[in-house]
Amino acid sequence: MLFRNDKRDPRDQSPTTAGLRVPLLPLRDIIVFPHMVVPLFVGRQKSIRALEEAMNKQKFILLAAQKDAKTNDPAEDDIYRVGTFGTVVQLLRLPDGTVKVLVEGKKRARVTRYLANAEYFLVEAEAIEEVCGKSTEVEALIRSVNSTFENYVKLNKKIPPEMIMSVASIDEPARLADTIVAHLGIKLEDKQTLLEMINPAERLEKVLGFMRSEIEILEVEKRIRTRVKKQMEKTQKEYYLNEQMRAIQKELGEKDEFKNEIQELEEKIKQKKMSAEAREKAEKELKKLKMMSPMSAEATVVRNYIDWLISLPWHEYTEDKLDIKEAEKVLEDDHFGLEKVKQRILEYLAVQSLVGHTKGPILCLVGPPGVGKTSLGKSIARATGRKFVRVSLGGVRDEAEIRGHRRTYIGALPGKVIQCMKRAGSGNPVFLLDEVDKMSTDFRGDPSSALLEVLDPEQNSTFNDHYLDVDYDLSKVMFVTTANTLERIPRPLQDRMEIIRIAGYTELEKLNIAKKYLVPKQHEANGLKAENIVLSDSGLMSIIRHYTKEAGVRNLEREIANIMRKVARTVAEGRKTKTVIDVKKLLDVLGPPRFEYGELEPEDQIGSATGLVVCRYS
Repeated sequence: MLFRNDKRDPRDQSPTTAGLRVPLLPLRDIIVFPHMVVPLFVGRQKSIRALEEAMNKQKFILLAAQKDAKTNDPAEDDIYRVGTFGTVVQLLRLPDGTVKVLVEGKKRARVTRYLANAEYFLVEAEAIEEVCGKSTEVEALIRSVNSTFENYVKLNKKIPPEMIMSVASIDEPARLADTIVAHLGIKLEDKQTLLEMINPAERLEKVLGFMRSEIEILEVEKRIRTRVKKQMEKTQKEYYLNEQMRAIQKELGEKDEFKNEIQELEEKIKQKKMSAEAREKAEKELKKLKMMSPMSAEATVVRNYIDWLISLPWHEYTEDKLDIKEAEKVLEDDHFGLEKVKQRILEYLAVQSLVGHTKGPILCLVGPPGVGKTSLGKSIARATGRKFVRVSLGGVRDEAEIRGHRRTYIGALPGKVIQCMKRAGSGNPVFLLDEVDKMSTDFRGDPSSALLEVLDPEQNSTFNDHYLDVDYDLSKVMFVTTANTLERIPRPLQDRMEIIRIAGYTELEKLNIAKKYLVPKQHEANGLKAENIVLSDSGLMSIIRHYTKEAGVRNLEREIANIMRKVARTVAEGRKTKTVIDVKKLLDVLGPPRFEYGELEPEDQIGSATGLVVCRYS
């Protein structure tokens, strides 16, 4: 008979439910499950001694996790009561004093009590028995776990694909749950909960729930990665295409001027204060321009459009002079009379100084020619400290003159309103619309209707020019319109304006205007000095009565210029240094009187009567 000495390693035997005296190894941030081989780095002396004890005496060691990983010297209450019986497979001492150890989990265990030992944790522990009978429900649960784990591995790149086959070959619910949980990225507390669950079926169901939660998170991460990857690919594609386009342009011999011009436009758009709508439009058109050939006709159109957007004053405003006395002095210096107009301007400045900002008023100066309606607009600008722009509407019969042409037309331009705003360089100028009653209408549209939006304080904050195709704010502009008569101005347009009538000047007003403004102006225009000519009051009054017959002073200025030219000739010839113009001299200079001046007869005449005729010029 053949005998064999069969001495097996006691660690290869499964621990029984009876209590065992084993050393305990506290773990940080890790939980070892049964059937799990884990490398550990151990640095605490008590833990190293516990490992040496298990290694030398070929004992089991209890692997239990700390409740708080930051605790360096844990007590009994700092360690979970449920852990895993394990064996030390390999132990290696490192030069820095730490120990690298390979441990293998065998079976769940529970600490019954701690034994007194100063060198390391010595505990009495008992194994936890797991019993799970096979049933249809458990079999269905195992299949669900396997299919879910397969999806989880496909999403989680950290787990090798070989694990799918390895897990599929396990038919025990307890081992299947313990094997899978080792690969789940769940919290330490959740892993400890799974370790403490005795029923394998319940544990497997819990693992299935954790896996599905992890799959949802991984799917969200995958969507985010895909979206980021697409964005990066789009950016790289655009960069590659742009570089390719630059290379092609360089090969074709096109100059870098176009590139420099685009960079300059891009810089101007960044620096320019614009509305959000205008900025978006400019950036969109610039992006389109980059893709075009610089020699194409469309590139010129786009470039001109961007230039218009950049050059307009979107948020540039001049500061108003709110000194009422100074403004009054300016108006008095420039114009004699016109009290109603001056009063209205001073009222506007007074309200603005108190409120801070009001919508620009729209004044309509109505009166006969030559009464100073146009020059009054310049005086208003000087009194308020604003820029001055003027546009003549006489003969305008195309609506596009006001609202601009659409960019689809060849040679399209913005309307006169936008052109003048660019010329002003300010968002709040004094804008004079001259001869508003001289507009006409034909098949190209009604320009007076286009002015309704411009001159409406409730609408002109969003004025839309057909060329720009973006809203432009005209609410801070002070519009002044002039007209000779009101009959030719449409009623809706009249309704948007404040009508101020300038009926004309009296003889005394004309005399003062001539002395203060017209004579000095013609002195300078004809190169004369004050000592070269003297125009007496009687001579000026005679010119007003017998040589002109008008409501304004335009013909009066003409006659004064006529006199100045004749005197300038005598001065240039050296014949006379000083000329005095009186009533008698006027006959030689201007000839016989052109108009009769009616005077009251000293005595009643038989067969004649004095009548009065009133003619309203407006």
